[in-house]
Amino acid sequence: MKPSTFSTLLAFLGFAAFAQAGPLGVGDPAPEVSGPNQDAQTVHFKDIYAKGLTLVYFYPKADTPGCTKEACSIRDSWGDLQKSGVQVIGVSGDKPEAQKQFAEKYRLPHTLIADFAGNVAKAFGVPTLLGISKRQSFLIANGKCVWNQTSASTDKQAEDVLKAVASLPKN
Repeated sequence: MKPSTFSTLLAFLGFAAFAQAGPLGVGDPAPEVSGPNQDAQTVHFKDIYAKGLTLVYFYPKADTPGCTKEACSIRDSWGDLQKSGVQVIGVSGDKPEAQKQFAEKYRLPHTLIADFAGNVAKAFGVPTLLGISKRQSFLIANGKCVWNQTSASTDKQAEDVLKAVASLPKN
């Protein structure tokens, strides 16, 4: 392949990957998608939403430094998240086996979704490039997005989520 053809192809792929409608916004209906978890069992997001306030966070790749900090931030604040009634779903483009190894290695107490087909990221409007999703987070309540973070943090993820939960109107 000629260098100019290769460059053109890369540019096209880059633009195509990020040429989508944008992330799920506050007030938007929560996507009722499903995907395999770390045990290769299908998880229907609607069932998790029905249990209460739900954090859906997207991370690029299991067992990489930033993603590990993010997941461990949630693990380390698990008690506070549970007291606040937050269900948690982590999503990346990894296969179930990689998600399972990641969950076991770091003793992650929450569900990890293996979004290797990219359907969950697409439903939430999360940009992906070559199967790697951008780090973003969403809180879902009563079937709607009530908070989003389009540049989610790593080691401060749980802190950011707990602040967002505290700022939500009480029913």
